[in-house]
Amino acid sequence: MTQSQAWLFIVVGLIVAGLLYVLQPVITPFLVGIGIAYLADPFADRLEARGWSRTMATVIVFVVLTLVLVAMILGIVPLLVKQIQTLVQMLPHIEIWYNATLLPWLQSTLGLDIKSMKLDLVTEGLSAEWKQAGGVISRVVKYATQSSMSLIATFGSMAMIPVVAFYMLRDFDLLTARVKALLPVNVQPRASAWALESNDVLAAFMRGQLLVMLSLGVIYALGLSFVGLNYALLIGILAGLASIVPYLGFVVGIAAALIIAFFQFDSYLPLVLVFVVFAVGQMVESFVLTPLLVGDRIGLHPVAVIFAILAGGQLFGFMGILLALPIAAVIMVLLRHLHAGYINSPLYGQQDSE
Repeated sequence: MTQSQAWLFIVVGLIVAGLLYVLQPVITPFLVGIGIAYLADPFADRLEARGWSRTMATVIVFVVLTLVLVAMILGIVPLLVKQIQTLVQMLPHIEIWYNATLLPWLQSTLGLDIKSMKLDLVTEGLSAEWKQAGGVISRVVKYATQSSMSLIATFGSMAMIPVVAFYMLRDFDLLTARVKALLPVNVQPRASAWALESNDVLAAFMRGQLLVMLSLGVIYALGLSFVGLNYALLIGILAGLASIVPYLGFVVGIAAALIIAFFQFDSYLPLVLVFVVFAVGQMVESFVLTPLLVGDRIGLHPVAVIFAILAGGQLFGFMGILLALPIAAVIMVLLRHLHAGYINSPLYGQQDSE
């Protein structure tokens, strides 16, 4: 790669990053659609290899995804909303114990000022919201319908996602070939090798980590249901989603489950069983799920994972959080190649032989 080509790529990269930052309010449905197309591309490729046309393969994939989404909405969402409503009704009991038992103990033991640590305003606010018809859902609908323009924008963004995903999936291979053709001829072999390696890393993370999160959510939900915990589905989903950060799902899930179990049961055995459920889930993740579904191809240190998520959220909001780890994984691939090139370059030099 010549110096002129290097500067060209730097300038193009800065322009793309600037456009993503400026256009982030409107680019979210496009990024989500592209992500769906990327995840579904292997399934469309398999159907295409069996003789289906690319368009028909895309239609089949979208029909399957739509059926799965509808089944999840009809089967899980009502149960989840019901559990959240029941949990909010339980908050006053938690508040009474917190203010009457835990805070006096903290004051007598640690000498803390308990006046600023009371939960009155928190529980009152949450309970008031859920006592209204529809709870959070009504607030979302009310916010979205405050003006006709916000309503149009909300439905327009949601409608754009499947449209973008469909066309990106149908033309995925064609678009990647055109991007490759735009690269300088002398750069194409190295860029293709880097792209294949980055694709392996992205596939290992996006497909593998999503399966790990789903599996952990199912394990935690079923295990807590076996224990008899009232909010097993809610805690399982919460812990599974938090598992995108190493060990965070375990910490968040077991903390929430132990608190609920403490108020629900009169004995300590359910507390021990809750701990067993999360210990088993953690062992299954460490020794089975992660090695099998993700492997060691990502190579991101847990500290790097936390930093990437926080930095992505700071720069690009929610979409930045979603894209943080895939982008960080690709950056790690590029940094490994740059490191190897630096070690073999005159800038690094050689050790003096004695």
